[in-house]
Amino acid sequence: MSSDNASQAIEDPPESASDNKQPSVPRRRGRAPVALPEGYQAIHSGYVDLLANTPLDADTRRAYASRVRGYLLWLSGSGIAPELLDELASRDGAARDYRTYLQTVARRKPTTINTTLAAIADFYTRTGRGTPHLHRLELPQQVPRALDTKTSTQWLRSVERWLNPRDRVLALLPFYAGLRLGETVALDVTDVQLSARKGTIIIRSGKGNRYREIPTHPTLRDNLAVWINDERPPWPGAAANPALLLNRRGGRLSARAAAQILGAIADDANIDEFTPHVLRHILSA
Repeated sequence: MSSDNASQAIEDPPESASDNKQPSVPRRRGRAPVALPEGYQAIHSGYVDLLANTPLDADTRRAYASRVRGYLLWLSGSGIAPELLDELASRDGAARDYRTYLQTVARRKPTTINTTLAAIADFYTRTGRGTPHLHRLELPQQVPRALDTKTSTQWLRSVERWLNPRDRVLALLPFYAGLRLGETVALDVTDVQLSARKGTIIIRSGKGNRYREIPTHPTLRDNLAVWINDERPPWPGAAANPALLLNRRGGRLSARAAAQILGAIADDANIDEFTPHVLRHILSA
């Protein structure tokens, strides 16, 4: 499954003006989902309808709907009636119990649990049931690692499937150019120099205020060209704002919003214990 508070809607909604123009992308095939009981199905359908009218992109809406469906299915299997979702005490207790279930029975990773809790909080808030009092899990501090070959392939396949061209550029800049997240969102359009066969990314003030120039990988160059030449111009603020990566309001995409977008892509790729920092270590792995 970007934002000021992970329990609320995404701060800089990751959606491209081109999302509605692109054909739907087939998702991975798997077992048919277990049917929700009628009462819970109506609740889930209502939430999906609400999501459809938000500025969240298609991938985020799909991830939220899937995780909330899993939560409602668990509630049903636990014998909790749909009417209890409107009761404050039942709401918070059920959400905490589901968090425990994900930890101890389903044995999900902390990052996966936290993205699920964000979806559940969005569900309660968006459907007018209030925001549950639910703490995220603390993530263990680890030395940044590089993705292995298999996980790198999973990442690239997920990026390929991603509908939003801005998000694809965001996902490929750390992976192929080794940029830090702050460096990525600080880029201006003029910092990217592209020709038919080559490209260069200019970091004007990186860590330690260092200036550097980075040649672009062909895949990154192609995605940058599509974004800069075709997809970015119609975005709000594109003519006035020099930022390479824009949010839906025409401002520069924030680091917080960018981290959430990358987290959603990692979730789609089934990558656990993900942090944006691991992407830039691909080059040195």
